Amino acid sequence: MGSSPPGNARARQPQRKRVRLLYERRVSLYSLFVALPGLLVSAVFLWYQPWTLESKLTVFFLELFVWWILAMALQEQATRPLQTLANVVASLREEDYSFRARGAVPDDVLGELSLEVNALADLLSERRIQAIEATALLRRVVEEIDVPLFAFDPGHNLRLINSAGERLLQQPAVRLLGRTAEEIGLGPCLAAESETLVPLHFSSPNARWQVRRSSFRQKGVPHTLIVLSDVSRALREEERSAWQRLIRVLGHELNNSLAPIKSIAGSLLTQVSRVPLEAAQRQDFERGLAIIETRAASLNRFLQAYRQLAQMPAPVLRRAGFAAIVHRVAGLETRLPVTVIPGPDIELLADPDQLEHMLINLVRNAVEAAQEPPHPAEPSQDLGLSAPPPSDPEVVMRWDLTEKDLVLTIEDNGPGLLNPSNAFVPFYTTKPAGSGIGLVLSRQIAEAHGGSLELRNRSDRKGCRVTVTLQRFQPAAN
Repeated sequence: MGSSPPGNARARQPQRKRVRLLYERRVSLYSLFVALPGLLVSAVFLWYQPWTLESKLTVFFLELFVWWILAMALQEQATRPLQTLANVVASLREEDYSFRARGAVPDDVLGELSLEVNALADLLSERRIQAIEATALLRRVVEEIDVPLFAFDPGHNLRLINSAGERLLQQPAVRLLGRTAEEIGLGPCLAAESETLVPLHFSSPNARWQVRRSSFRQKGVPHTLIVLSDVSRALREEERSAWQRLIRVLGHELNNSLAPIKSIAGSLLTQVSRVPLEAAQRQDFERGLAIIETRAASLNRFLQAYRQLAQMPAPVLRRAGFAAIVHRVAGLETRLPVTVIPGPDIELLADPDQLEHMLINLVRNAVEAAQEPPHPAEPSQDLGLSAPPPSDPEVVMRWDLTEKDLVLTIEDNGPGLLNPSNAFVPFYTTKPAGSGIGLVLSRQIAEAHGGSLELRNRSDRKGCRVTVTLQRFQPAAN
């Protein structure tokens, strides 16, 4: 190989034509000049020979022919190897490492040059394979990491996105590449400082994203790398840890005070009944002591709710059929029939008791929301238009499978959330008899199972949608 130039090398040959012809002409002239003195001596010698003129001319032209053949052979031996080496170097420049120089033998000047060129081709070929493998590994790592990653050029156009970024933006890469950061909603990420929190309107309302920015160069052009980290769960863990420490202190102090207050109030109420008092005084004493005892009991229940939130036990994992749990929870609700749209039969490695507790809370909230009357301030009423007739209360449960997770959806047709950002704030509730810990406990259970819980208003109609994501285990055996 290497005797014929590649296509691109041939295309560049006219640019080197003059230089190559000058070199070849010099070689031809030198080869002719080397034999010229011998020809002149031979011509003089032939002239003085007693031969016929025809014989002299025949021998002379025969010498000229042999002279020309040897000159051409010398030119070929001098220029052909160099042309081959030039073609090999040209192919290396074009990143084609399949060509090799012929005549690569040791103990020869031209052969050693061919050996060095072939060694260079082998080295470049090996480096290219390593670069391709490293690039493939980098792409695989970028695709597999579970954090959104984006790269932008100096014009803020998207040039790189991984699978996590596609899931965050809910669009495939073919629709995103080439668009600006402002068009895809990531303008605040480029404007924010590194290691800061930014809001993203297309993500969960309770999500908190930390931006990490860095720079790199590709073909000499500076690019910006954006890595987003969802720190919501870490912040909630810190918040939960702070709540637990606070509850331990408050619980100890309140228990030390509430128990004696309740006991003393009960004892005084018993003794008042034995002391002769006027009816009005007796009524005042009994009412006051009853209020003290009732409020002490109410504070104790409030404290127990705090303890329930802070002392959630770790789940006891075992294999459990998910469909059976959903149907069992739906059957417990008697105020409103819950529609269950069956999904794939799947088994989870989970704590069935905690999952049931979570689903009971979510279904109960959905039923209460579906039965709740519309908010008094509706847009149709504000504009003087007639409001649409209220629909029948409805709660629907369905689930489906993704590549790695099980996704459960609970939808209702109630009035929706007035303030979704406060839905997971402990002890925040809009219900007169609500405790404000049901959603917090449910999300804590989902996250303890390696999943997540999201709460949003429905976009297709009025109502709320709860999405629970749990890690898959394996399909149930038939």
